[in-house]
Amino acid sequence: MGSRLLNIQRRAAEHGRLRTGYTQGNRPMRSANWVVTSHSEEHVSKAAELWGGKPEQWTPLGSTISQWRVITEASSIEALITPGDPLNQYNEMWSKGGCQRRCDGQTELLSRQPCLCERQFGEDWHAQPKGRVCSTTSRMNVMLPDLSGMGMWRAETHSFYAAQEWGGMVDLVLAGTNGQGFVPVNLRIEPRQRVANGETKKFPVVVVELRGVTPRQALAGPMPTAMALNPGAQAAAPALEAGRPDYLALAEGALTSDDVGDVYRQANAAGHLNDQLVADLKAIADRKKAQEAGPDEDGAYEAEVVETVS
Repeated sequence: MGSRLLNIQRRAAEHGRLRTGYTQGNRPMRSANWVVTSHSEEHVSKAAELWGGKPEQWTPLGSTISQWRVITEASSIEALITPGDPLNQYNEMWSKGGCQRRCDGQTELLSRQPCLCERQFGEDWHAQPKGRVCSTTSRMNVMLPDLSGMGMWRAETHSFYAAQEWGGMVDLVLAGTNGQGFVPVNLRIEPRQRVANGETKKFPVVVVELRGVTPRQALAGPMPTAMALNPGAQAAAPALEAGRPDYLALAEGALTSDDVGDVYRQANAAGHLNDQLVADLKAIADRKKAQEAGPDEDGAYEAEVVETVS
């Protein structure tokens, strides 16, 4: 294996962004479906094939560099959480001059002062109008396994409520995998509403949820890459659960039908019996019983002792 520079951080290239809104002229618009943007026309065209929509050239506000985007028809897309910690969260305030505030919830990191928004507006500061206080900003790097390229895509949300759920979900996954291996997820835009002070406010929240695997599989340690890439097929395959004996292999290796009965009793005691396993074990036992009734390899039948009455 080759060598790496030890004084720089290694990371995959960023291919583009996953957005929950777009601009129409100079006006920002929320989107119920994902918006995929990239400098690469190929990536955006492939996203349009997968999730619908029409690729178009687009220039972000405040930029002179043209990109590509597609407003898809998909509210949910498949992604992979990658090794390491993929999530960064800050409370941020931006202007044309750049980032004016970046706070970790307790300390504003640029000025090294206690949280400015909470000091001014109290613990419900996030309910203030946008622009008056920081936006709760969550950025998560994911891989989109069905797009070309091995780089990352950055999903970003400014939802106070999504920030709570993203942090909780990612921390649970990291607790099980220790940041090793890939984890298959869906990124889903979910419409929500909140009633406060007699007003109903509707807003979208990006939900991160496991895809094709159970919490047991996700929390049992790093999963094989093949399972993460194709979790549905793994779930449908007759793969053994961790620590569960292969009862069919044990039954096939048994010498007699009585030995198959022992395998049955072992599975029953462990609570692993189901209708399919019972049927398979019975078929193996019947086959072995038929073999027991036949001649041995020398053509002789097993002797049967019959008591005679004199």
